[in-house]
Amino acid sequence: MRNPLVTRMTGFGTTVFAEMTQRALQFDAVNLGQGFPDTDGPQELLDIARESIASGLNQYSPAIGMPVLRSAIAEHQERFYGLSVDPDSEVLVTVGATEAIAASILALVEPGEEVVTFEPFYDSYAASIALAGGVRRTVPLHFPDLAVDESALRAAFGPRTRAVLLNSPHNPTGKVFTRAELDLVAQLAREHDAVVISDEVYEHLTFDGLTHTPIATLPGMADRTLTISSGGKTFSLTGWKVGWVHGPADLVDAVRAVKQFLTFVGSGPFQPAIAHGLGLPDSFFVGFAAEMQGKRDILVEALTGAGLPVMPCQGTYFVIADAAALGVADAVEFCRRMPEEIGVVGVPVSAFCDDVEPVASLVRFAFCKQEDVLREGARRLQSLRH
Repeated sequence: MRNPLVTRMTGFGTTVFAEMTQRALQFDAVNLGQGFPDTDGPQELLDIARESIASGLNQYSPAIGMPVLRSAIAEHQERFYGLSVDPDSEVLVTVGATEAIAASILALVEPGEEVVTFEPFYDSYAASIALAGGVRRTVPLHFPDLAVDESALRAAFGPRTRAVLLNSPHNPTGKVFTRAELDLVAQLAREHDAVVISDEVYEHLTFDGLTHTPIATLPGMADRTLTISSGGKTFSLTGWKVGWVHGPADLVDAVRAVKQFLTFVGSGPFQPAIAHGLGLPDSFFVGFAAEMQGKRDILVEALTGAGLPVMPCQGTYFVIADAAALGVADAVEFCRRMPEEIGVVGVPVSAFCDDVEPVASLVRFAFCKQEDVLREGARRLQSLRH
């Protein structure tokens, strides 16, 4: 009997995240693998969601999202980035950013067309490109400084390039792309008439005085960019699955045509709460980033103290450590042993890469956890020195 899974998806089985979370439960380990917070978001958002359910907002929401949320998204983009966005024609609410990414690629990429993205890449990127029948062209971010290789980026573009899938701040590396790097991506996208799909879910999590620059704000890019973000990441409410995409009306219309046959609509009672959250004062967004920067510092100190050098972490809530200093050549095997041997879970960076050799010893750790959980993880990591 033939394999029931279509050929283009045979390389996508159970994710390493699910495997490591299961091992965390099995060995009662501190789970620094999967990137989800272990605390709820702001109480006022929880209260609004409860009120929405109690008041009857439990049926299908409008296909493009509730007007209150679409307006809040447009106002957020104007407030933080000076982008003028029409909430009625240029915003689409999705079931999380993952759906926004998949729907965008399925809508825009014909079989055989190419999508340029940076490696390491979030795992859903590869799967979404495969679902569309597209061809992945990856450009490595070189460790340890994570700089973009201009010649490699230029070489990735060609006559069949349809889209660039950009992620800044970047998961899993924690890199925030520089203005010069964004300018280069924009220049090449314009030269090759490519659409940029910009995953900006960590837009409010930048550290050490760095700021996030949406590529849509660069000259000539608003008309060829789909910008994606997520209330789940911004407000630590990942289970609500409220995401969105905005951009020029023709591109958003294309994404909507696909999205309606994926989930139709979703997350209805949560949309007014996320809309309220997007209007919170600057102090919330600044405080959230400062809190995460403090947690980053706790984990970085623990990792370096355990003999694991770390890569620069400028944003998101992930940091990458190099286990080679401990004699580790295979981070996959190392990550499988850690939950049982020291009671900590991490994720091998090779899970995010096509070319695994340069990253064979690298491990991603998440620091979006309560401080006492991080400190317990730090305590356990010290045993790696012995």
